[in-house]
Amino acid sequence: MKRRKSVIIAAILIAGIMVLTGCNRGRDSGSDDMMRIGILKGIDHPALDASARGFRNVFAEAGFIHGQNVYFDERSAMGDAAIRLQLAQMFVNNNSDMILAIGTGASQSVVAETDTIPIVITAVTDPVAAGLVASLARPGNNVMGMSDLTPVASQIELTRRLIPDVRTIGVIFNSSELNSRIQADLAREKVEAIGLIYVEATVTGTADIAQVAESLAGRVDVIYIPTCNTIASAYSLVIQIADEHGVPVIVGESAGVDQGALATEGINYYNLGRRTGEMALMMLRGEAVLGEIPIEFLDRNDVVINTEAAARHGIVIPEDILARAELRP
Repeated sequence: MKRRKSVIIAAILIAGIMVLTGCNRGRDSGSDDMMRIGILKGIDHPALDASARGFRNVFAEAGFIHGQNVYFDERSAMGDAAIRLQLAQMFVNNNSDMILAIGTGASQSVVAETDTIPIVITAVTDPVAAGLVASLARPGNNVMGMSDLTPVASQIELTRRLIPDVRTIGVIFNSSELNSRIQADLAREKVEAIGLIYVEATVTGTADIAQVAESLAGRVDVIYIPTCNTIASAYSLVIQIADEHGVPVIVGESAGVDQGALATEGINYYNLGRRTGEMALMMLRGEAVLGEIPIEFLDRNDVVINTEAAARHGIVIPEDILARAELRP
């Protein structure tokens, strides 16, 4: 009975959103009475995948069943800016009823293509600096969603607690990703404020990650990886190279810890996607007005420790950190 009620409510919401957007026209897949949601990821990696899964799961729990009353058209640009733009244009041309854009680059591409279709953004570090919204408190356009700004200063403090004799911290990221640049600048500020040496190494894409990581690992005590989409798609490669040099890796989110990094203090991207989905449903239900829904941030950060990585590097985890940490594997 509960499932049936959810489906009925979903059908009512679908009719409402189609009237709202005027998008019950020709589709390239899915029937005309089915709400269509485009999902654009700039690249495939576990954190962005988890956000998409969390978003879809919230919709499913509300009675939106893929292939029955909603069609989720999920695509990845595979790290290619040109493909990202083409996919954004495709979603607009296909008259999507809503577009979920995951990551800063994906969000910028979609926002550039439409000012009428509701756009839900997630995993965007600074939506204002990225030119996506007028302000966090009042976006003022067809955009709503979540930031994934991580507690960079806390992550650097965690690094110092776990590795008390650290002197040099290296940061690796893609210099063309605005989200990564913002976090790298925050890391530099914190590292230098506590009297440590900051070393920056940037990549332009996945092709030069190995070479840059090899060079960086030979010059630092610890490598820090912010929530950079390019590096996240190659976590295992960077961690392998760092391990060969005896250098532990601290990351901006837990997917990197799952792949062998030492630790993080950050957000859960599945939960980020779930909250993004909840916000989208609020808009569909008429409980909030698009353009007036503030950009949100997750209010909880989790400490996650990889005990095998700690053992590899001879690191003893302080008891107070162990008491509040999730342990992997």
